Amino acid sequence: MTGMTAARSPLSPADRPQLGLRERKKIKTREAIRAATYALIREQGYDATTIEQIADRAEVSPSTVFRYFPTKEDIVLTDEYDPLMLQELRARPAQEPWTESVRHVMHKAIDTMMAEDPEVVRLRAHLAAQVPAVRSRMVESMSETGRLLRTALAERFGLAPDCLEVRVYAMALVGGLMEANMTWAENDFKDDLRAMMDRALDVLEHGLPAGKP
Repeated sequence: MTGMTAARSPLSPADRPQLGLRERKKIKTREAIRAATYALIREQGYDATTIEQIADRAEVSPSTVFRYFPTKEDIVLTDEYDPLMLQELRARPAQEPWTESVRHVMHKAIDTMMAEDPEVVRLRAHLAAQVPAVRSRMVESMSETGRLLRTALAERFGLAPDCLEVRVYAMALVGGLMEANMTWAENDFKDDLRAMMDRALDVLEHGLPAGKP
């Protein structure tokens, strides 16, 4: 979900659709812009990195950067692959418990991201936790991710996507996964990210654990 997706699709290469030349060029341009952004941020920090520098490093014009990403924060927190993850959710067996479906998709996404570029995953999580502008943009984008998730939830449970219960649960799920990612970064990535996501899902499924007597 938002803030969790890597620079590439969370789907494994075998699962990804075959794209035409134009779409492949667009993806290549996006990845060049992202790669330039991550490299510059590592070198000089987030605030010092400008769109003009990103464009120069990626060998594109600033207008091209803005055509693909409205803001610098959007380069870091792109959520264009959320629909692909939701597609995987919809493909899970209807009789499977919902949280197990989410767990399966999140585990697959995390495994793929960490196999492709774990440093980028950590950098993005660190920026979301430490840079107010990135965190603010991530919170803004949660509403769109929640809207997409509501559709999948409504289909699974036979409810209206706009009913209060679906809306509340969708945003609780998105927010819970976001907080797991943020906590992972705040703890200097010492914990296993999959385990953190599982703990977040356990809270949604079973409620808070019992406190100490």
